[in-house]
Amino acid sequence: MASSYYKLNIENRTLTRTKGAKALRRNDTIPGVLYYKGDETINVAINKLALYQAIHSGQRIYEIEIAGDTQYVMVKELQYHPVNDDVIHIDLMRVRRSEKIKIAVPLVLTGEAAGIKEGGVLSQAMTQIEIECFPTDVPETIELDITELEMNSAYSVADVKIADEEVTILSALDLNVVSIHPPAAEEEPLVEEEEMIEGEEIEGEEGTETPDEESKDENDKEKTGDSTEES
Repeated sequence: MASSYYKLNIENRTLTRTKGAKALRRNDTIPGVLYYKGDETINVAINKLALYQAIHSGQRIYEIEIAGDTQYVMVKELQYHPVNDDVIHIDLMRVRRSEKIKIAVPLVLTGEAAGIKEGGVLSQAMTQIEIECFPTDVPETIELDITELEMNSAYSVADVKIADEEVTILSALDLNVVSIHPPAAEEEPLVEEEEMIEGEEIEGEEGTETPDEESKDENDKEKTGDSTEES
């Protein structure tokens, strides 16, 4: 469990609206807001590099300082640029260590499933799971042991076990987490229908006389008749 918090340096933001946000981004600063129910929303700005380091720190709760007051926050929403996937805005929500919060944490599979040893293919449907706990109890990850998962079998959220009684799973228990199925069967080659059709047409052509051939036969008959009459 997280016993300490990643310290994130933020600043009060005076530049607002679209022009102000663009000016901040040009200086490698991400605009954002900090809010808490019942309190006034605060406009903030965070250094781009510092934010990326915090996001990849493995922590979910961050320690900040506002007007000399230490507070704890979590990322509520990140907005990304549609082309380059850069973060362009962040929403931070203040949390109190004495109040439980709802948060999504990574769901990690451990062990080698029995079904994989049999040649099966693993499919993971969930990579995060929603929980409720105190900020001091937020785990970095939640693990699910799949060692005994067999071929044509699956684990759902109901199979995820957490030892800490202070942590409650909120995700629906019937949601599929991971499954193992046989590899897709190779398709048998299909007979080339076009080749068969072409062959049939050729046979048909051999048994049918062309107009030129019919005309030649008639002329031959006429000549034969004339010769008979003359005799």
